[in-house]
Amino acid sequence: MHKIVKIILVVLGVIGAILWFQLPSADVPATEAINNGSMNFMFIITYLLLGIAIAASVLFGLMNLLTSKGALKKTLFGVGGLLVVVVIAYALANGTDVNLDEMAKKGVPTTESTVKTIGMGLNVFFILTIIAVAAMLWSGVKKMISK
Repeated sequence: MHKIVKIILVVLGVIGAILWFQLPSADVPATEAINNGSMNFMFIITYLLLGIAIAASVLFGLMNLLTSKGALKKTLFGVGGLLVVVVIAYALANGTDVNLDEMAKKGVPTTESTVKTIGMGLNVFFILTIIAVAAMLWSGVKKMISK
């Protein structure tokens, strides 16, 4: 299986190199460059490889998850913790942060629910950032104390 993957990767690399040299030059107008077949085929290869990578990582992740009892327990704790953070972030979000009439005047139809969802996303980011920094600090302090 390993040899087959290597052969496929070499073939895709050669195809990519050939397509690279067939790309339009910099002086070609963008409207013509967009319709270039080489560029479109390179995007298709990129999407194909991205799909394979995603499928492989999900497949092997699930296989590892289902074969190890400890991994399943840790994953459930992680997902549960993330859900708790999302619920806290949603509770902290406020849907009245933006003047909805001004957004509508600018051509951006926005509802209070949309603003609250965006606020929740920002709050999740900030909470997870604080947790990550605290974990790094805790780990560093723990190592300094244990020596």
